[in-house]
Amino acid sequence: MTQQTPSPEVTLQPDDRILIFAPHPDDETIATGGIIQKAVAMGLPIHVAFLTYGDNNETSFMLYRKRPTLKAKAVQGMGLVRHDEAVAATGVLGLKPEQLTFLGYPDFRTLVIWTEHWGDVEPCESMFTRTKVVPYPNALRPGTPYRSEEILADVKTVLRDFKPTKVFVSHPGDHNPDHQSLYLYTRVALWDLASEMQPMLYPFLVHHPEWPAPDGYHPELASPPPDRLAGEGVWLTSPLSQEQIERKHKAVQEHKSQWRLGHKLLESFMRTNELFGDLPSLALGGTQAGVATATGDARRSEVIPSQLTHSERAKYVGVEQRSLELDGHGNLIATIEFSRPLTSAVLASVYFFGYRPDVPFAQMPKLNLRTDDLAHAVLDGKRRLSGSPAIVERSDKRFKMTVPLSLLGDPTHILGSARTSLAAVPFDWVAWRVLELAM
Repeated sequence: MTQQTPSPEVTLQPDDRILIFAPHPDDETIATGGIIQKAVAMGLPIHVAFLTYGDNNETSFMLYRKRPTLKAKAVQGMGLVRHDEAVAATGVLGLKPEQLTFLGYPDFRTLVIWTEHWGDVEPCESMFTRTKVVPYPNALRPGTPYRSEEILADVKTVLRDFKPTKVFVSHPGDHNPDHQSLYLYTRVALWDLASEMQPMLYPFLVHHPEWPAPDGYHPELASPPPDRLAGEGVWLTSPLSQEQIERKHKAVQEHKSQWRLGHKLLESFMRTNELFGDLPSLALGGTQAGVATATGDARRSEVIPSQLTHSERAKYVGVEQRSLELDGHGNLIATIEFSRPLTSAVLASVYFFGYRPDVPFAQMPKLNLRTDDLAHAVLDGKRRLSGSPAIVERSDKRFKMTVPLSLLGDPTHILGSARTSLAAVPFDWVAWRVLELAM
C-alpha cells in the first residue's frame, strides 16, 4: 500500500474535550493510544466509553482459560476480565478508572440490535452470556434491556455529560459489526443533539482485510489507509513519537486475554501514526435527480473471505456495484449488481433507515428489503410489511428497489447498507453510508 500525498494531521487544541467511543476493550489502545497520550500530556479532559465488555471473543478466552468458556456466568466473568484489562491498559496511557464508562451491551450482537430490536420487539439475547439485559454491576446502567433505544440513550447520556469537542469512534467501513453499529448510534445521537453540541467526528478503522500491512510489529513504518478506502473522503493522521509508540505497545499488552492469541494483529497498530477518516455523505436531490454510485468499499467477486468453508466459498455471492438515485417522483431507487446469480440459499438484504430531526428516531421506519432467487420481502425491523408500495425487481444478477420516501417517513437523512449472506454466514457487504436529501 502506498500513500500518494501526505495526510493532514489531527490537531488537539488547549480547549478541547476528547471523547473516545470504543466498541470493545483494546480498541481504545490500538486505535487511539497515541491520541490519549497527547491529550493527557496537554492536560485535556478526556473520557473513554466502551460499548461492550468484549465477552464474546470465545477463541481468545479458550486460550486464556486453557479450556472452553461456554457457561453464561463464566463468559460474564471474562467480560469482567476484559473490563479490568481496559482499566490497566488505559492506566499505562495515563487515565484513571473514573475516566472510563462501560455500557455493557452484548459483544458481536449490537448490529443485530440496530437492525431488528427497536420499539416493543423482544430484547436481543447475547450469544454466550444468555442474557437480554446488561449483566454487569459496574456498567453505566445494570439491568438495561438489549434494545436499540437504550443504546442510543446511553450514547447520548455520555455525550451530554462530557460535552466533547472531538469524538473518536469506530469507522463505518470496519468489518466488525459492533464497530459499524457504534458509528451508527453515535451519528444518530449527534444529529439528535445538534442544537446542544457539534463536536468534530474522527472515525478510526480496526478490522479490514489485509490491513494494516505488513502485519506484526513495525514501529518504524507509517500506516496508510487500506487501498479500498484510500480514495473515500479525507484521511487524517496523528503522528507518534517512538516514546509514544513504546508506551502504546506496553499498554496493549495489558489486554492479556487478547494478546496471547492475537498479538500479531494488535502489534500491527504500533506504527508512526494513527489514522482517522470517514465515508463522505452522499447527496441526493436538488434540481435534478441526484445519482450516487459508490464502488470504493465494494469487494470484487474474486476477493472471497478466507474464513469461509469450501462449500460456502462455492456459493459465495459478492456485491459488484451499487447505485442510488431519486427519480423526481419522491422515490429512492437502489440497484445492486452481484458477482454471481443468487441461489435460494443466498440472501441479499438492503437496509434504509430514515432520519428526521422532528421525529424520534425509534419511531422512524427501518426498512430491510431482502431477496433470494425464490421471493422477496419488505420488513420494518422484524415486522413484515404486506402490501408495501416498495417495488422489488430482480434478474439473474441484479436487484433493483424503488422505495417511496414516504415509506421511510419523509426523511432528511437516510442510513443505508447492503449485504449478502448464507444463513447466518456473512458473505459481502456495503459499508453503511449517510444519504442526504435536499428537501
